[in-house]
Amino acid sequence: MPGRFFLTSSMTELAAALKQDAAQVADEPARRNIAPGQEIVVLTDAGLSRMRWGIIPVGRVNARGRPVMETIVNARSETVFDKSAFTGTGRAVVPLNGWYEWTGEKRRKTPWRIMPRSGGFLYFAAITDRWQGPGGIEVDQVATLTCAPSADVIDVHHRMGVILDPEDIDLWLAGPQEQVAPLLRPWPDGRLQVEKAEDVNWDAP
Repeated sequence: MPGRFFLTSSMTELAAALKQDAAQVADEPARRNIAPGQEIVVLTDAGLSRMRWGIIPVGRVNARGRPVMETIVNARSETVFDKSAFTGTGRAVVPLNGWYEWTGEKRRKTPWRIMPRSGGFLYFAAITDRWQGPGGIEVDQVATLTCAPSADVIDVHHRMGVILDPEDIDLWLAGPQEQVAPLLRPWPDGRLQVEKAEDVNWDAP
């Protein structure tokens, strides 16, 4: 949805694929178990940088005017433009090589690895916010957008990340709402490979 994801390609490869400067993230290591709460590589209209995965919604309220209490890791694409909790958020893209989901009973879950059938990168649509903490601390944060699953994913999860085609990245980052709304849909069937992740031995989220 995603539960966790991995980015094992070099930052040189990523920067080349996105036609960006890798200087801000050049020392990013290969990572196979990226979880919410950690810093991740993101692309905004300012270039590649790092942000915390998970928006702490301090000062944000829901439609009833009540404070939003839970950390927002994933946001539903169907309502992201309508909910007051997301007013004023920015946009970003989270690049990855794939992600993991789990099925089955607690303590007996089966891990699944999901990645592009043709290899390379996936680009998740995301929103951003800035948390202002005590003492002037500022933390840039990001939450990935989700949508209904494609036929490739539906057997392992009822949601999936919104995946952007490379040619749509600039539009997502800077386009008006009415033009980016059609991008928030399941990725076409047949483009993702789902396999049992036999080598994954960490606890399921």
